[in-house]
Amino acid sequence: MSNDRKNRTHEHEPASPGRAEQVAALRPVYRADLAEGLDRFFEPPRDTCPWCGSTRLATRLRTSDLIQHKPGRFVLDRCEGCRHTFQNPQLSEAGLEFYYRDFYDGLGEKQLAMTFASRTKMYVQRAESLVPFAPTPKDWLDVGTGHGHFCEAARTVFPDTSFDGLDFTDGAELAERAGRVDHGHRSSFPELAEQLADGYDVVSMFHYLEHSTEPARELQAAYRAVRPGGHLLIEVPDPDSRYARLLGRWWLPWLQPQHLHFVPVENLRARLTDLGFTVVAEQHAEPHDPVDLLAAVWFALDAVAPRDDLPWLPVPPSRLQRILRAMTVIAGIPALLLGRLLDRLVVKRVARPLGLSNAYRLVARRD
Repeated sequence: MSNDRKNRTHEHEPASPGRAEQVAALRPVYRADLAEGLDRFFEPPRDTCPWCGSTRLATRLRTSDLIQHKPGRFVLDRCEGCRHTFQNPQLSEAGLEFYYRDFYDGLGEKQLAMTFASRTKMYVQRAESLVPFAPTPKDWLDVGTGHGHFCEAARTVFPDTSFDGLDFTDGAELAERAGRVDHGHRSSFPELAEQLADGYDVVSMFHYLEHSTEPARELQAAYRAVRPGGHLLIEVPDPDSRYARLLGRWWLPWLQPQHLHFVPVENLRARLTDLGFTVVAEQHAEPHDPVDLLAAVWFALDAVAPRDDLPWLPVPPSRLQRILRAMTVIAGIPALLLGRLLDRLVVKRVARPLGLSNAYRLVARRD
Protein backbone atom coordinates (compact mmCIF):
# COMPACT_ATOMS: atom_id res chain seq x y z
CA MET A 1 0.00 0.00 0.00
CA SER A 2 1.39 3.45 -0.91
CA ASN A 3 2.14 6.05 1.74
CA ASP A 4 -0.55 8.32 0.26
CA ARG A 5 -3.15 5.59 0.58
CA LYS A 6 -2.01 4.79 4.12
CA ASN A 7 -2.33 8.45 5.05
CA ARG A 8 -5.82 8.66 3.53
CA THR A 9 -6.83 5.51 5.42
CA HIS A 10 -5.54 6.93 8.71
CA GLU A 11 -7.42 10.17 8.08
CA HIS A 12 -10.70 8.23 8.24
CA GLU A 13 -9.80 6.21 11.36
CA PRO A 14 -11.57 7.57 14.44
CA ALA A 15 -9.18 9.04 16.98
CA SER A 16 -9.02 7.33 20.34
CA PRO A 17 -10.88 9.39 22.94
CA GLY A 18 -8.69 11.37 25.31
CA ARG A 19 -8.87 10.89 29.07
CA ALA A 20 -11.23 13.83 29.57
CA GLU A 21 -13.65 12.36 27.03
CA GLN A 22 -13.41 8.92 28.66
CA VAL A 23 -14.13 10.40 32.10
CA ALA A 24 -17.08 12.39 30.80
CA ALA A 25 -18.54 9.27 29.15
CA LEU A 26 -18.15 7.20 32.32
CA ARG A 27 -19.56 9.78 34.75
CA PRO A 28 -23.27 8.95 34.10
CA VAL A 29 -22.51 5.23 34.58
CA TYR A 30 -20.89 5.80 37.94
CA ARG A 31 -23.59 8.27 38.95
CA ALA A 32 -26.18 5.54 38.35
CA ASP A 33 -24.14 3.00 40.34
CA LEU A 34 -23.73 5.33 43.30
CA ALA A 35 -27.40 6.37 43.27
CA GLU A 36 -28.19 2.89 44.61
CA GLY A 37 -25.98 3.45 47.66
CA LEU A 38 -22.85 1.69 48.90
CA ASP A 39 -24.39 -0.99 51.12
CA ARG A 40 -24.73 -3.44 48.24
CA PHE A 41 -20.97 -3.35 47.77
CA PHE A 42 -20.36 -5.12 51.10
CA GLU A 43 -21.15 -8.49 52.61
CA PRO A 44 -22.63 -8.54 56.14
CA PRO A 45 -19.92 -8.03 58.78
CA ARG A 46 -18.67 -11.27 60.29
CA ASP A 47 -17.95 -11.93 63.94
CA THR A 48 -15.52 -14.84 63.50
CA CYS A 49 -12.06 -15.09 62.00
CA PRO A 50 -12.19 -16.57 58.45
CA TRP A 51 -8.87 -18.33 59.08
CA CYS A 52 -9.28 -19.99 62.48
CA GLY A 53 -12.88 -19.30 63.54
CA SER A 54 -12.00 -17.33 66.68
CA THR A 55 -14.45 -14.70 67.90
CA ARG A 56 -11.67 -12.52 69.37
CA LEU A 57 -11.53 -9.77 66.79
CA ALA A 58 -10.14 -6.25 67.04
CA THR A 59 -10.10 -3.39 64.55
CA ARG A 60 -6.65 -2.87 63.09
CA LEU A 61 -7.25 -0.16 60.49
CA ARG A 62 -9.94 2.15 59.13
CA THR A 63 -9.20 3.83 55.83
CA SER A 64 -10.48 4.96 52.46
CA ASP A 65 -9.53 4.29 48.84
CA LEU A 66 -6.21 6.17 48.64
CA ILE A 67 -5.51 5.33 45.00
CA GLN A 68 -8.71 5.71 42.99
CA HIS A 69 -10.56 7.75 45.62
CA LYS A 70 -13.79 5.91 45.03
CA PRO A 71 -16.30 6.51 47.83
CA GLY A 72 -16.48 4.19 50.83
CA ARG A 73 -14.81 3.41 54.14
CA PHE A 74 -12.98 0.15 54.71
CA VAL A 75 -12.15 -1.70 57.90
CA LEU A 76 -9.44 -4.28 58.53
CA ASP A 77 -9.97 -6.50 61.57
CA ARG A 78 -7.29 -8.60 63.24
CA CYS A 79 -7.88 -11.93 64.92
CA GLU A 80 -6.46 -11.93 68.44
CA GLY A 81 -6.19 -15.70 68.24
CA CYS A 82 -4.19 -16.37 65.05
CA ARG A 83 -3.28 -12.75 64.05
CA HIS A 84 -4.96 -13.06 60.64
CA THR A 85 -5.96 -9.63 59.29
CA PHE A 86 -8.98 -9.37 57.00
CA GLN A 87 -11.38 -6.85 55.50
CA ASN A 88 -14.59 -6.73 57.52
CA PRO A 89 -17.14 -6.25 56.09
CA GLN A 90 -15.70 -7.78 52.94
CA LEU A 91 -16.53 -6.57 49.45
CA SER A 92 -19.47 -8.34 47.83
CA GLU A 93 -19.40 -9.51 44.22
CA ALA A 94 -20.92 -6.17 43.21
CA GLY A 95 -18.30 -4.37 45.31
CA LEU A 96 -15.44 -6.26 43.71
CA GLU A 97 -16.73 -5.30 40.28
CA PHE A 98 -17.20 -1.65 41.26
CA TYR A 99 -13.86 -1.10 42.99
CA TYR A 100 -11.77 -3.04 40.46
CA ARG A 101 -13.37 -1.30 37.51
CA ASP A 102 -11.04 1.16 35.76
CA PHE A 103 -8.08 0.12 37.92
CA TYR A 104 -6.51 -2.68 35.86
CA ASP A 105 -8.64 -1.98 32.79
CA GLY A 106 -10.38 1.02 31.28
CA LEU A 107 -8.99 4.29 32.61
CA GLY A 108 -6.19 2.62 34.54
CA GLU A 109 -5.13 -0.03 32.03
CA LYS A 110 -2.44 1.92 30.20
CA GLN A 111 -0.68 3.16 33.33
CA LEU A 112 -0.83 -0.22 35.10
CA ALA A 113 0.39 -2.04 31.98
CA MET A 114 3.42 0.25 31.82
CA THR A 115 4.09 -0.29 35.51
CA PHE A 116 3.95 -4.09 35.22
CA ALA A 117 6.00 -4.13 32.02
CA SER A 118 8.77 -2.14 33.73
CA ARG A 119 9.27 -4.68 36.52
CA THR A 120 11.20 -7.30 34.56
CA LYS A 121 14.07 -7.46 37.06
CA MET A 122 11.67 -8.31 39.90
CA TYR A 123 9.92 -10.98 37.80
CA VAL A 124 13.24 -12.60 36.94
CA GLN A 125 14.24 -12.64 40.61
CA ARG A 126 10.97 -14.34 41.49
CA ALA A 127 11.58 -17.03 38.88
CA GLU A 128 15.15 -17.54 40.04
CA SER A 129 13.94 -18.35 43.56
CA LEU A 130 12.80 -21.74 42.22
CA VAL A 131 16.09 -22.72 40.55
CA PRO A 132 17.66 -24.45 43.60
CA PHE A 133 14.61 -26.71 43.94
CA ALA A 134 13.41 -27.29 40.36
CA PRO A 135 15.97 -26.26 37.73
CA THR A 136 14.03 -27.69 34.76
CA PRO A 137 10.24 -27.60 35.30
CA LYS A 138 8.23 -28.85 32.34
CA ASP A 139 5.16 -26.66 32.83
CA TRP A 140 4.19 -23.74 35.02
CA LEU A 141 0.83 -22.12 35.88
CA ASP A 142 0.91 -18.51 37.03
CA VAL A 143 -2.29 -17.73 38.96
CA GLY A 144 -3.37 -14.09 38.92
CA THR A 145 -1.19 -13.59 35.87
CA GLY A 146 -2.66 -10.25 34.81
CA HIS A 147 -1.29 -9.58 31.33
CA GLY A 148 1.39 -12.27 31.65
CA HIS A 149 4.45 -10.10 32.17
CA PHE A 150 5.90 -12.44 34.82
CA CYS A 151 5.68 -15.42 32.47
CA GLU A 152 7.37 -13.47 29.70
CA ALA A 153 10.28 -12.59 31.99
CA ALA A 154 10.47 -16.07 33.55
CA ARG A 155 11.14 -17.59 30.10
CA THR A 156 14.62 -16.06 30.25
CA VAL A 157 15.30 -18.22 33.32
CA PHE A 158 13.41 -21.33 32.14
CA PRO A 159 13.51 -21.22 28.30
CA ASP A 160 12.26 -24.82 27.93
CA THR A 161 9.28 -24.43 30.28
CA SER A 162 5.71 -24.06 29.05
CA PHE A 163 3.99 -21.17 30.85
CA ASP A 164 0.22 -20.91 31.28
CA GLY A 165 -1.58 -18.02 32.95
CA LEU A 166 -4.86 -17.86 34.87
CA ASP A 167 -6.82 -14.76 35.75
CA PHE A 168 -10.49 -13.96 36.34
CA THR A 169 -10.18 -10.95 34.01
CA ASP A 170 -9.54 -10.94 30.26
CA GLY A 171 -5.85 -10.35 31.02
CA ALA A 172 -5.06 -14.05 30.62
CA GLU A 173 -6.60 -14.08 27.14
CA LEU A 174 -4.73 -10.90 26.20
CA ALA A 175 -1.49 -12.47 27.47
CA GLU A 176 -2.05 -15.51 25.26
CA ARG A 177 -2.70 -13.35 22.19
CA ALA A 178 0.47 -11.37 22.96
CA GLY A 179 2.48 -14.59 23.21
CA ARG A 180 3.44 -14.06 26.86
CA VAL A 181 1.74 -17.31 27.92
CA ASP A 182 1.16 -20.53 26.00
CA HIS A 183 -2.40 -20.78 27.23
CA GLY A 184 -4.51 -18.24 29.10
CA HIS A 185 -7.30 -19.47 31.39
CA ARG A 186 -10.00 -16.91 32.20
CA SER A 187 -11.61 -18.37 35.29
CA SER A 188 -11.70 -18.63 39.05
CA PHE A 189 -8.87 -20.92 40.17
CA PRO A 190 -11.00 -23.08 42.51
CA GLU A 191 -13.60 -23.59 39.76
CA LEU A 192 -10.92 -24.83 37.36
CA ALA A 193 -8.93 -26.88 39.88
CA GLU A 194 -10.34 -30.30 39.00
CA GLN A 195 -9.76 -29.71 35.30
CA LEU A 196 -6.14 -28.77 36.05
CA ALA A 197 -5.53 -31.58 38.58
CA ASP A 198 -1.89 -32.78 38.68
CA GLY A 199 -1.29 -30.67 35.58
CA TYR A 200 1.77 -28.63 36.51
CA ASP A 201 5.28 -28.96 37.89
CA VAL A 202 4.97 -25.42 39.27
CA VAL A 203 2.11 -23.17 40.35
CA SER A 204 2.87 -19.57 41.34
CA MET A 205 0.74 -17.03 43.19
CA PHE A 206 2.57 -13.71 43.25
CA HIS A 207 0.52 -11.13 45.16
CA TYR A 208 -2.65 -12.99 44.35
CA LEU A 209 -3.77 -14.61 47.60
CA GLU A 210 -4.46 -11.29 49.32
CA HIS A 211 -7.01 -10.47 46.59
CA SER A 212 -8.97 -13.70 46.97
CA THR A 213 -12.27 -13.88 48.84
CA GLU A 214 -11.49 -17.35 50.21
CA PRO A 215 -7.73 -17.98 50.44
CA ALA A 216 -8.23 -21.48 51.90
CA ARG A 217 -10.01 -22.59 48.70
CA GLU A 218 -7.23 -21.10 46.58
CA LEU A 219 -4.61 -23.11 48.48
CA GLN A 220 -6.65 -26.29 48.07
CA ALA A 221 -6.87 -25.58 44.35
CA ALA A 222 -3.09 -25.15 44.21
CA TYR A 223 -2.60 -28.53 45.88
CA ARG A 224 -4.82 -30.13 43.23
CA ALA A 225 -3.00 -28.45 40.33
CA VAL A 226 0.58 -29.23 41.43
CA ARG A 227 1.88 -32.71 40.61
CA PRO A 228 3.39 -34.77 43.44
CA GLY A 229 6.97 -33.59 43.75
CA GLY A 230 6.09 -30.26 42.12
CA HIS A 231 6.34 -26.84 43.72
CA LEU A 232 4.11 -23.96 44.80
CA LEU A 233 5.48 -20.40 45.00
CA ILE A 234 3.53 -17.85 47.02
CA GLU A 235 4.40 -14.19 47.59
CA VAL A 236 2.14 -11.93 49.67
CA PRO A 237 2.32 -8.72 51.73
CA ASP A 238 3.75 -9.27 55.21
CA PRO A 239 1.23 -7.99 57.80
CA ASP A 240 3.98 -8.24 60.45
CA SER A 241 6.16 -5.68 58.68
CA ARG A 242 7.07 -2.80 60.99
CA TYR A 243 6.10 -0.46 58.19
CA ALA A 244 2.49 -1.62 58.57
CA ARG A 245 2.49 -0.06 62.04
CA LEU A 246 4.80 2.90 61.38
CA LEU A 247 3.01 4.13 58.24
CA GLY A 248 -0.51 3.13 59.21
CA ARG A 249 -3.08 3.82 56.51
CA TRP A 250 -0.35 5.22 54.24
CA TRP A 251 1.30 1.77 53.88
CA LEU A 252 0.90 0.79 50.22
CA PRO A 253 0.40 -3.00 50.73
CA TRP A 254 -2.86 -2.38 52.62
CA LEU A 255 -4.21 -1.41 49.17
CA GLN A 256 -7.80 -0.96 50.23
CA PRO A 257 -10.31 -2.02 49.15
CA GLN A 258 -8.67 -4.65 46.90
CA HIS A 259 -6.64 -6.58 49.48
CA LEU A 260 -9.01 -8.74 51.50
CA HIS A 261 -6.71 -11.04 53.52
CA PHE A 262 -3.29 -10.68 55.15
CA VAL A 263 -1.83 -13.99 56.33
CA PRO A 264 1.06 -14.09 58.82
CA VAL A 265 3.85 -16.34 57.55
CA GLU A 266 3.43 -18.85 60.41
CA ASN A 267 -0.23 -19.33 59.48
CA LEU A 268 0.52 -19.90 55.82
CA ARG A 269 3.32 -22.35 56.57
CA ALA A 270 1.04 -24.34 58.86
CA ARG A 271 -1.82 -24.42 56.34
CA LEU A 272 0.48 -25.60 53.56
CA THR A 273 1.82 -28.34 55.80
CA ASP A 274 -1.72 -29.44 56.65
CA LEU A 275 -2.55 -29.66 52.93
CA GLY A 276 0.42 -31.90 52.19
CA PHE A 277 3.20 -29.51 51.23
CA THR A 278 6.69 -29.21 52.70
CA VAL A 279 7.99 -25.63 52.86
CA VAL A 280 11.53 -25.69 51.49
CA ALA A 281 12.27 -21.94 51.50
CA GLU A 282 11.08 -18.81 53.29
CA GLN A 283 12.31 -15.44 52.05
CA HIS A 284 11.77 -11.94 53.38
CA ALA A 285 14.59 -9.74 52.08
CA GLU A 286 14.34 -10.90 48.47
CA PRO A 287 10.65 -10.09 47.83
CA HIS A 288 10.82 -6.69 49.57
CA ASP A 289 9.71 -3.99 47.12
CA PRO A 290 11.44 -0.70 48.04
CA VAL A 291 8.53 1.70 47.53
CA ASP A 292 7.07 2.19 51.02
CA LEU A 293 8.26 5.72 51.80
CA LEU A 294 7.75 7.00 48.26
CA ALA A 295 4.19 5.66 48.23
CA ALA A 296 3.42 7.05 51.70
CA VAL A 297 4.58 10.53 50.69
CA TRP A 298 2.51 10.36 47.51
CA PHE A 299 -0.59 9.23 49.41
CA ALA A 300 -0.20 12.13 51.85
CA LEU A 301 0.26 14.68 49.04
CA ASP A 302 -2.64 13.25 47.07
CA ALA A 303 -4.86 13.39 50.15
CA VAL A 304 -4.39 17.15 50.65
CA ALA A 305 -4.43 18.11 46.97
CA PRO A 306 -7.73 18.81 45.18
CA ARG A 307 -9.04 15.73 43.39
CA ASP A 308 -8.16 14.95 39.79
CA ASP A 309 -10.94 14.56 37.20
CA LEU A 310 -12.51 11.21 38.10
CA PRO A 311 -15.78 9.80 36.76
CA TRP A 312 -17.07 8.72 40.18
CA LEU A 313 -16.95 12.35 41.36
CA PRO A 314 -20.10 14.33 40.61
CA VAL A 315 -18.42 17.18 38.68
CA PRO A 316 -15.00 17.82 37.09
CA PRO A 317 -12.53 19.97 39.04
CA SER A 318 -12.51 23.69 38.34
CA ARG A 319 -9.54 25.41 36.70
CA LEU A 320 -8.45 26.74 40.10
CA GLN A 321 -8.58 23.25 41.60
CA ARG A 322 -6.45 21.90 38.75
CA ILE A 323 -3.88 24.63 39.34
CA LEU A 324 -3.82 24.00 43.10
CA ARG A 325 -3.37 20.27 42.51
CA ALA A 326 -0.44 20.86 40.18
CA MET A 327 1.16 23.27 42.68
CA THR A 328 0.76 20.75 45.51
CA VAL A 329 2.40 17.99 43.53
CA ILE A 330 5.26 20.25 42.41
CA ALA A 331 5.84 21.39 46.00
CA GLY A 332 6.01 17.75 47.07
CA ILE A 333 8.66 16.69 44.55
CA PRO A 334 11.59 17.07 47.01
CA ALA A 335 9.78 14.87 49.55
CA LEU A 336 9.01 12.30 46.85
CA LEU A 337 12.65 12.23 45.76
CA LEU A 338 13.81 11.84 49.35
CA GLY A 339 11.40 8.98 49.91
CA ARG A 340 12.63 7.29 46.73
CA LEU A 341 16.28 7.64 47.76
CA LEU A 342 15.68 6.34 51.27
CA ASP A 343 13.70 3.37 49.93
CA ARG A 344 16.37 2.41 47.41
CA LEU A 345 19.65 3.33 49.08
CA VAL A 346 19.02 2.97 52.82
CA VAL A 347 15.98 0.91 53.77
CA LYS A 348 16.49 -1.78 51.13
CA ARG A 349 19.82 -2.76 52.73
CA VAL A 350 18.40 -3.13 56.23
CA ALA A 351 14.77 -4.05 55.57
CA ARG A 352 15.11 -7.66 56.73
CA PRO A 353 17.11 -7.13 59.97
CA LEU A 354 14.88 -4.20 60.97
CA GLY A 355 11.68 -6.08 60.19
CA LEU A 356 10.70 -3.63 57.45
CA SER A 357 10.31 -6.11 54.58
CA ASN A 358 6.88 -5.52 53.08
CA ALA A 359 6.43 -9.03 51.64
CA TYR A 360 7.45 -12.64 52.12
CA ARG A 361 7.79 -15.58 49.76
CA LEU A 362 7.37 -19.30 50.40
CA VAL A 363 8.49 -22.15 48.17
CA ALA A 364 6.69 -25.41 49.01
CA ARG A 365 7.00 -28.90 47.57
CA ARG A 366 3.95 -31.11 47.21
CA ASP A 367 4.66 -34.41 48.97
